Amino acid sequence: MLAITICVATVIVFFLMKKMYARFYHPIFFPVFTSAIIIIGVLLLFHIPYETYMVGGKWIHRLLGPAVVSLALPLYRQRKLIIKNYKAILTGIVVALMVGTGSAVALAGLCHFKNEYLRTLIPKSITSPVAMQISKVIDGNPTLAAVFVIITGIIGAIVGPLLYKICKIDTPIAKGVAMGSSAHGIGVGKLTEYGEKTVSMGSVSMTLTALLGAIFIPIAVIIFF
Repeated sequence: MLAITICVATVIVFFLMKKMYARFYHPIFFPVFTSAIIIIGVLLLFHIPYETYMVGGKWIHRLLGPAVVSLALPLYRQRKLIIKNYKAILTGIVVALMVGTGSAVALAGLCHFKNEYLRTLIPKSITSPVAMQISKVIDGNPTLAAVFVIITGIIGAIVGPLLYKICKIDTPIAKGVAMGSSAHGIGVGKLTEYGEKTVSMGSVSMTLTALLGAIFIPIAVIIFF
């Protein structure tokens, strides 16, 4: 009964926040962000342990896999566009991976993080299942890495549209690669507002960023740290 209550309550909160976002359409009301704030607030207010929440929350968590797999459909539909622009896509992904890793190192240095936290922060721009494994391999904290990933995704989804306007980014390829390679699944969720082509670019960028990151980040850490 507790699991069902938690699961249903979480879904209701998300859909209410989604309706609020549709009404005001302001980045700060991005439903993933506002839902997280409300749920965390309730857990803190009533002193509910995370383990208790995950009794029901785990069922929602298990839907993450099928949700990611479903991104293969727009990816397949836009395969010709992806093949045609593969050079631009790959270049964007490599640059984004370098910038994402470099910014993590710079932030850790600025905040005087311990070496463990630096290694935990480095994969922040990679989708959480892969980031957790990378963090484990490079002697970071996988659980904390997931937190950094979520924070990065939310910030990307909120700030991304503003950067699109400032930098005059208006093509599906540019929007998709920028968001998918830096804000992973949460960012790709935001891209659904821009059409199927943009979502496809975001999906392939997220996937390739995770693949390249899993290969090159551990190597870079061994060499430089």
